Amino acid sequence: MELLFRSLKTEWIPALGYTALHTTRQDIGDYLMGYYNRQRPHAFNGEISPVVTEEKLNVLSGIN
Repeated sequence: MELLFRSLKTEWIPALGYTALHTTRQDIGDYLMGYYNRQRPHAFNGEISPVVTEEKLNVLSGIN
């Protein structure tokens, strides 16, 4: 979790922060569910995203 929050703060949140709560929620949700899980490479997963890692595991285990 600490790495997640560090990445969020250094890669995504604007330097001056947000002006509206709605915008904050939307943007952080987009980061977590869009970029962080689907696109951002993770060193622990061999430099691939968590979604791709999970898909590979499902194929190996026979889960559709």
